Formats: sequence, structure tokens, C-alpha cells
Amino acid sequence: MPDTEVAQPFPALLRAQIRHGFTAAQQYLAAAVYLDSSRLPQLAKFCYGKSGENRAHALRMVQYLLDRDLDVRVEGLNEVRSTFESPRAAVAFLLESERTIATQITELADAARTSGDYLGERFIQWFLKEQVEDVAGITTLLTVVDRGAGDLFDVEDFVSRELRTVPRADVTAPKMAGAAKN
Repeated sequence: MPDTEVAQPFPALLRAQIRHGFTAAQQYLAAAVYLDSSRLPQLAKFCYGKSGENRAHALRMVQYLLDRDLDVRVEGLNEVRSTFESPRAAVAFLLESERTIATQITELADAARTSGDYLGERFIQWFLKEQVEDVAGITTLLTVVDRGAGDLFDVEDFVSRELRTVPRADVTAPKMAGAAKN
């Protein structure tokens, strides 16, 4: 570990965020299984996709640390909730989780900027953009669930028609650890 890393909080916060990212992936997976067991295939498919997206985000952070020759650790997960009172409760819980992640990513950006880690600041910008999109998307989904007033068929139709269930290719995304190198 380079001496400069000790004085900079960004790498330590990024390592913690890797854990949060893998936890978020597992949380979306748990929600997807709950929704699948509730026979809501479109909502489940959306959550399965978000699980993979969060895993990919964590792997991008791993690759960044590898590229910077900084210490990398993949550790256990935080607690994951697997049962919900209703599909609405599952979506509301996921929205709060996304808001928490947005706060964590913002703190990462602040730590990079405050410590003068310009490479870290540049790296984290992509994640800030992603969090704006993620929070907005889940907020819209919760609004649709609420407007559906219990009619989950309309919600399923909305998800099928309007929400991306397969992550889009983003050429501006940072590299993922384990991805084929070009």
C-alpha cells in the first residue's frame, strides 16, 4: 500500500462502498426472489437486472483500486432483507436503499475532492450520474405502484413497457474487474 493512501480517505471509503455495492446487488436479488414468488415476473425481472447492475458497479470499483495499485478487499455483506409486507413495501425499501447509496457516493466524491484526489474525483463522477438515474427510476416505480392502488397488473404492464430490465451498454462506464481486456 503506497504511503499516500494512508493520508487519503477516498480509497478507504471506496473499499467500504464495494461492500455496499455487493450488498445492494444481493438486496435487489432478495427483492427479485420475493417478487418472483409473488408472481410478479416483470417487477422481478427488473430487480434481477438491478442486482447485476449493482454487482457490476462494485466490480468497477474493484478494478479502479487494482488499476491504482491500491489495496483491494472483498469482504462480507451487510444485512439483506428478504421478506416484505407487500410489493409496494419492497419497492419503497429499494428506494430508501438507493437514496442511501446516493449519499454514500456523494460522500465519496466529497472525500476525493477534499483530499485533492483528482483521479478519484474523476472516477466517481460516473457513479454520481448513475445514482441520479437510479433514484429517479425507483421513485417513478414507487409512484406508479401507488397510483395503481393495488392493481399490480397495471404495474407489471408499466414495468414491461417503460423500464429497462436489461442494463444498457455504456461506453463511458469504467472497466469492470474480470471483464475481458481489449
